[in-house]
Amino acid sequence: MSEITEINAEMREDVGTGASRRLRREGKVPAVIYGGHRDPANLMLEQNELLHLAENEAFYSSVLEIRVGEKTTQQAVVRDMQRHPYKPVIMHIDFMRVSATETLKISVPIHFGGEDESPAGKASGVVIQHQVTEIEIEALPKNVPEFLTVDLSDLEPGDSVMLSAVQLPEGVVLTVEDTEEIQIANAVLVTESQGTGAAAAEEAEAAAAEGELGVAEFAADDEEEDAEPEPED
Repeated sequence: MSEITEINAEMREDVGTGASRRLRREGKVPAVIYGGHRDPANLMLEQNELLHLAENEAFYSSVLEIRVGEKTTQQAVVRDMQRHPYKPVIMHIDFMRVSATETLKISVPIHFGGEDESPAGKASGVVIQHQVTEIEIEALPKNVPEFLTVDLSDLEPGDSVMLSAVQLPEGVVLTVEDTEEIQIANAVLVTESQGTGAAAAEEAEAAAAEGELGVAEFAADDEEEDAEPEPED
């Protein structure tokens, strides 16, 4: 598990479309924290601080410490984040409280290594594709990893790698079954008739997509949501 990131927040009393717009004009981000057998609470965070944190992929798969004032802290994970469609602005963020004694389900990224050293990576006319780049796990907060790893150094042309090849740290389990049947990467052979360069890669991707098995993303439809409707700016 990575070092816990601390985020400074303030309580907010005003909710609604107008209040949220005013907050954004002041460089703040409206937020809500819920779960953990406690009532939801409305928060506001600094836009610049949050944008900086959101640049790191570990931010979305790490346990965060939300600090309100000098003494009040709550551990939470990012549950949902809404961005402006074209401006570098975070419109709203949801946090879900976590307990040190209860497991949580969260999606973490998959990192692939060893591609350049593999037989497939050294062969001409071969395209290595990552078909699954994140996966849902279940673990205690202290055991949640920043990412999971897959070693592709032995990948041969034409071979595929299944989800069962993901290296799981102690205390971490996958929430999906049939890991032997879910393909997460492959080395697609490109024939001369398919051409070379970008066109070949596009055709290889299309061919691989036909048999690709997706993994469900971490959803939160059954969780409590902020009562505040989010506007379109």
